[in-house]
Amino acid sequence: MRVLFIGTGDIGLPSLEWLLETPKHEVVGVVTQPDKPVGRKQVLTPPQVKVRAQAAGITVIQPLKIRHAVEDLRAFGADVAVVVAYGQILSRAVLDVPPLGCLNVHTSLLPRHRGAAPIQAAIRDGDTETGVTIMFMDEGLDTGDILLMKRMPIADDDTGGSLHDKLALAAPAALEEALDLLATGNPPREKQDESRVTHVRKLTRQDGRLDWSRTAVELSRLIRAFTPWPGTSCMFKDTQMKIHKAEVLADADTCPVPGTIVSANADGILVSCGKGLLNLREVQIEGGRRLPAADFLRGHPLQAGDVLG
Repeated sequence: MRVLFIGTGDIGLPSLEWLLETPKHEVVGVVTQPDKPVGRKQVLTPPQVKVRAQAAGITVIQPLKIRHAVEDLRAFGADVAVVVAYGQILSRAVLDVPPLGCLNVHTSLLPRHRGAAPIQAAIRDGDTETGVTIMFMDEGLDTGDILLMKRMPIADDDTGGSLHDKLALAAPAALEEALDLLATGNPPREKQDESRVTHVRKLTRQDGRLDWSRTAVELSRLIRAFTPWPGTSCMFKDTQMKIHKAEVLADADTCPVPGTIVSANADGILVSCGKGLLNLREVQIEGGRRLPAADFLRGHPLQAGDVLG
């Protein structure tokens, strides 16, 4: 089939790579978001999807609003569009361009975790599994009929970053099966169960501020989920301190005031929570380097009774 790839996030790169290499399909064009300024120097940087497509000699367009590029999309003559982390809602006019429709690769077990941050939400909420869902797109946000779903367990040490990479690598096999089913002319379609819907919005750094009144288990999941983005942090003597690694040390009902440091030594920085104790193993002070707790304490002495904000 002639495939139009629509995507921006790096999570779509393995899927694009497979489409470029497989003899089953031809990538006729790529649509991605405009180049954006990145870093302190705000260097205008293209999405990696664009870089890979251009290296393969594929035509790339970067409309500010895809709904204004319907004629450009038609010119590709695609049979189907594959959409992975594009970053814009597709209008009905766009959805109607490819005769076989638009397939979305979504990294959750829909209808759970519709929206912009399904990978982080799965870890944060304590899910034991996630996966890749291929769905027929409609005008809603992740509301289309499901074509197929591939499940994957969430490991106890998975972070948002590690689970992102696992799902990115799992997506091509799911996409291959989905396109094979589409080619039969009678692919399965399963409506989503609206009674099971959950939503997750786009995350900001503010979402990573730790509330010590929550349980140690919840905070541990939050730290893993938000690594590397948007990260988690607390306040230490009027300075922001990022938390990169932590573990639940105890799940006791009775603890000191939440945020109180119980001990600080080579084994970590032990902090009381609303329920339980959380051991901070790797931290970073604002403007400093990411350090194991033992190294951090050499330059930033903490002691029992200090309170983190």
